[in-house]
Order: sequence, then structure tokens, then C-alpha cells
Amino acid sequence: MLFKREFHAGLVDGSITLTFRRWSRPQVKPGGRYRHAFGLLDVESLDRVRVRDIRAADAGRSGFESRDALLAALARSGSGPLRPTERVFRIALRYAGPAPSRSDEDARVPAEELDALLVRLDRMDERSATGPWTRRVLKRIGEQPRTAASKLAPALGRETQPFKADVRKLKRLGLTVSFEVGYALSPRGKQVLARTGRRPK
Repeated sequence: MLFKREFHAGLVDGSITLTFRRWSRPQVKPGGRYRHAFGLLDVESLDRVRVRDIRAADAGRSGFESRDALLAALARSGSGPLRPTERVFRIALRYAGPAPSRSDEDARVPAEELDALLVRLDRMDERSATGPWTRRVLKRIGEQPRTAASKLAPALGRETQPFKADVRKLKRLGLTVSFEVGYALSPRGKQVLARTGRRPK
């Protein structure tokens, strides 16, 4: 769940407490805490509403000057026209303070945990209908950080949307981080990739 820089101050000072997303399925969960460049956000609630039921007050709480401005932003975020009957996700948020500092050294992962992550990646590769992909994606992100998925995916012979879905799987394991444009390896992701070639037999 990403936010453009223009919304960061409002999220921190509490004037922005809502966001709307045109997801096909939930990408966050109520009660979850999510790390961003500006700090931590708690998801207080998640529900689906019809576009026609979004009010001007919702737009204000989302950081927009008007309902029309919010709907225009929603329309740009999807692949098709925004219909009044379309259901979108309405997410209530609360700023939970600054994110604790996290250096590569602080994030050092024990070898046994790295090996367990490698086993998870092996299983994800085995279940894939298109063949092994986890290390290839991690390596490509490491080589081209903050590069749009629309450019990374073709370089790997992939369609953009399935590629983005796979990157979300890696993110849930704590191996990547997302930006407004593109991705990067987390400290944990760098360690996993480095250990790939020297894992115990």
C-alpha cells in the first residue's frame, strides 16, 4: 500500500485517515501494521463500498480537495473506467509513529532462518506453472532497483501483472520493499540472495 509524497505529511499529522484502492483482493488486513518511509501505519478497518457511496467527507479524510479529485485519482489507478457501481476498498488508517531504524547489521538474519527461507522459495518455485522464478526475480530487482514493473517483467519474459503478484509474495516474506516506482531488496532479501549459492547441501 503505497502513498505519493504529497500525502505523507497528512498521514503523519492525522489529517488523512482514509484511503481507497481498486484492488482485486485485499493487500492489507485490519489490525496490520505497515512500514513506510514516513513511519508506521496501522490499518484500523477494511471494507468495500460502491463508488457512488463515496462522500465528500471521505475525500477530505483521504487528502483530496473534493470528491471529484478522489474519483479521478481512483480512475487513474485502475485498468478500466471507474463505474458508480464498482466496489472499491475503503481502508481506515492511523499513524503509529516513526519506524524504528533498521540497518543491514540490525537486520542480520540467523543462518538457519535464511535456510528456512530458501526452502520456502524452493517450494514456491516447485508450485509455479512457469518454472523457477524466485531467485531470478530477486536478482533482477537487486540489479535494477526502483525500476518499474512494466520494464522488469518483459526483461524476464513475464507479463506485468503476474510479475507484480509474484513480487508481492516475496514482499510478504520480507525480501523486497516497494516504492512509488519499482522495488528494492530488503536487507533480508540481500542476505537470502547471497546465501543462495552457498547453502548447505
